[in-house]
Amino acid sequence: MYHFDWITFWNYIWPPSAFQNPLIRNGLIATILVSIIAQALGVILGLIAALGKMSKLAAFRWLSEIYVWYFRGTPLLVQMSLLFFGLGVTHIYNFPDIVVGAITITGAIQAGTLALGINEGAYMAEIVRAGIESIDPGQMEAAKSLGMTSGLAMQRIVLPQAAKVIIPPLGNEFNNMMKTTSLMEVISAGELFFGFNQINARVFKPFELYIAASLYYLVLTTIWSFVQARIESGLGERKGLERGPGMMQRLFGSSGEGAH
Repeated sequence: MYHFDWITFWNYIWPPSAFQNPLIRNGLIATILVSIIAQALGVILGLIAALGKMSKLAAFRWLSEIYVWYFRGTPLLVQMSLLFFGLGVTHIYNFPDIVVGAITITGAIQAGTLALGINEGAYMAEIVRAGIESIDPGQMEAAKSLGMTSGLAMQRIVLPQAAKVIIPPLGNEFNNMMKTTSLMEVISAGELFFGFNQINARVFKPFELYIAASLYYLVLTTIWSFVQARIESGLGERKGLERGPGMMQRLFGSSGEGAH
């Protein structure tokens, strides 16, 4: 009969004691920061790739198609290993540690963040493209008739409207990103799961420690779910405000004119 070690479990799950361990504290911080940076990079690359797929220039379309095809069609774990170990052994780039004040950003953290961002960009490309294509083409034509260039119309007219379609799936992608950072353990990046693995190598309590690790991820994703719901609620309120005047005009505009 296996006896669950509650003392070990609580030592690594209860914040006052758990955060005294640098592997847990620094790993949690690294997981959050890597998720934010990688997701931001993914959004930028996804926007570029989406616009490239919709470009009139064949070279841009092909480059974007190949990028999305490769990074959506191969495992992230393979991409991360290829980026970190592959570039290092070929001496193309060795990902040296970067020291910023008292903080050291290891090469593994850099490579893992870059791999997550590049991979995410391939998925965001399809999300952004779908968001742009959901906007009535007449919006672009109307902007051009006012003298705007295609780029300016995309920036000021199309993308702000497409954002309302893009943000909900973007929130889901970030939720997934926080969990996917655990794959960085394979390149020994100092994120949360790596920290728990290091502790387990010393005390060998895998059942207790991995349950504790799962709860950390559960808390992170639950907090983000509330934030995402609030963001989407705000978008819904703005949509209602935008639709309100138009609806009121349609209902009362003609009768109001007739009264004068």
